[in-house]
Amino acid sequence: MFGNPYYAEKISNALENIELPTTPKNLYEPILYILSLSGKRVRPQLVFMGAQLFGYDDVDTVLPASVAIEYFHNFSLMHDDIMDKAPLRRGKQTVHQRWNDNVAILSGDALLVKSYDELAKCPITVVPELIKTFNRVALEVCEGQQHDMDFEQRNDVSEEEYINMIRLKTSVLLGGALELGAIIAGANAADRLKIYDFGVNLGVAFQLQDDILDTFGDPETFGKQVGGDIIVNKKTILHILLKRALLSEDEAEFNAILELEESAGEEKVRRMIELYNKYKILEQANTLKVKYSTKSLTSLQDINVNDTQKEDLLLLSNSLLNRNK
Repeated sequence: MFGNPYYAEKISNALENIELPTTPKNLYEPILYILSLSGKRVRPQLVFMGAQLFGYDDVDTVLPASVAIEYFHNFSLMHDDIMDKAPLRRGKQTVHQRWNDNVAILSGDALLVKSYDELAKCPITVVPELIKTFNRVALEVCEGQQHDMDFEQRNDVSEEEYINMIRLKTSVLLGGALELGAIIAGANAADRLKIYDFGVNLGVAFQLQDDILDTFGDPETFGKQVGGDIIVNKKTILHILLKRALLSEDEAEFNAILELEESAGEEKVRRMIELYNKYKILEQANTLKVKYSTKSLTSLQDINVNDTQKEDLLLLSNSLLNRNK
């Protein structure tokens, strides 16, 4: 279980009872479809946790901002899936596969507009600050996605560039969700920044863990093919660290592995892992993960509230960073 079951239930109920027009069907049906593909709902739960951290427990007042984050997240997934030509999302057909690209683009746009509808339901005194924060985060997510696409055409992506890309593409939304909750709770600017930094650094550590699991995860529990990133030559943190460390004697082997076809996946994974082991890439990646998880926890510790109010966030952090799938 990720997060707080009570918050998860409130979010699920809100999404199951969403009221949308019945026409045009091809605009609104894809929205209901993607929202029905239940994920962990981590991001909307973080809005509640951000408010609860500062002693604010009016769940119904926080709910619209929570739903807005979930709408935005799913809007971004609909568009990302088109860009990635992804056939599946959470084991089901992606929206653009079930309908088509144009429908997915337009439905995604409508879902983004619905995010602002939800933010407008929040207490009027905080709506301007909520929208300002939401817009900042939303634009950064777009920047992250563009960096990710640009990196596909480059062979010289640095560790720093990669960390910045995952910070923008994935992590700022975690930090932003927590900050929205903190805004509703009336937290001061310094504490808002600390809870935002907690979420951002947690997100970076989470993505680094994801890269590690893809290659070094247990096939019994991982839930998908181990080594999938290697097979498609994805520039993960492991790939970047290895390329930086490579000695000239191994450059030919590294390039030969990259040139192997996906049909030679098993051999490709085996040979690349041999290089990872030779250069202790797993250890380097784990060190980076610990660096960002430590920064995350330090930000949370620096917030001057009762330790019991931090328990949900500590549990969430632990479950996200000590997982096997």
